[in-house]
Amino acid sequence: MNGNENGVLGGAVVAVAGAAGPAGRATLLRLAEAGATVVASDADPARLAEAVDAARYAHGGATVTGDTVDLLDPAAAREWAVRTEKEFGRIDGLVHLVGGWRGSASFMETDLADWDFLEKLLIRTVQNTSLAFHDGLLRSPIGRYLLISAAGAGKPTRGNAAYAASKSAAEAWTLALGDDFRKAGGEQGPSAAAVILVVKALVHDAMRAERPNAKFAGFTDVTELAEAITGVWERPAGEVNGTRLWLTEKP
Repeated sequence: MNGNENGVLGGAVVAVAGAAGPAGRATLLRLAEAGATVVASDADPARLAEAVDAARYAHGGATVTGDTVDLLDPAAAREWAVRTEKEFGRIDGLVHLVGGWRGSASFMETDLADWDFLEKLLIRTVQNTSLAFHDGLLRSPIGRYLLISAAGAGKPTRGNAAYAASKSAAEAWTLALGDDFRKAGGEQGPSAAAVILVVKALVHDAMRAERPNAKFAGFTDVTELAEAITGVWERPAGEVNGTRLWLTEKP
């Protein structure tokens, strides 16, 4: 297999939710390169298949699987977690990349239908995946739950109320998971960690091609995000659990 089979992620099993987008594709590639078995899910089966195939072809011999899972259904999320651990014998991580954005020109133009949409996409999927994978991550010696969040969660703008509130709620939920991991670890400290990676926004090659003159100031390239994601496993759980790791300047 290509990549570092003897590193922390060598032989690890990592699930990636929302794996079909540019960030997901980069993450699948990097995890496969690091020697992990990667179990990907997304709501779009065609795009998911493309992302899984790309990771397999880039790293010959890597185990990368894809499954369409309704993460709004708690039973489906739990079945995904149970099936993954049963098939591969362990589960060492859940990377939450499910994203989406809705906004308005001003606060008073906010459409509460946007909140309904974002609450499901950005909060409910975090709730369902964290509850589903919780026990498996605690059984792992290197369990990690990773949420990708946005700097705007801590500094909402007038047209971003629904989005910022959704991201903020997802962060709070993830930090509560981290507190659970901390208490489960007792005096020895946590073996699992819940971590928030904060970006301003993400950028990838296709965006640059579409807007060659744009500077994308403060944006994080999806390959840099993927590198940061794998890097979380290289740090002790007690050091990163319940923390926000900033990949852009704090607002």
